[in-house]
Amino acid sequence: MANDSATDKAKQSVAQSTAIAVQDAADNLRNLNTISTTAIGVALSELLATGDPKYIDVIEQAQKVMSKGTENFAELGAKAAEVAKKFSE
Repeated sequence: MANDSATDKAKQSVAQSTAIAVQDAADNLRNLNTISTTAIGVALSELLATGDPKYIDVIEQAQKVMSKGTENFAELGAKAAEVAKKFSE
């Protein structure tokens, strides 16, 4: 009886921890997208104003940051789901 209660609490703790990890990853992705979008906007503006191709590199790097952030979010989400599933059985 007491053992079941401890197991249930442990499962709830794991579920909560995985949910927090996913929320943190979502916040990180949102922040990366905000920063990258801003950088792209500024670089595009400068590219149009000056014609200097160095701003194309900035835009490409910002796009890579967004892409990598999305990959990290997907990977973390999959791993968190895997952990939560193991403890829900």
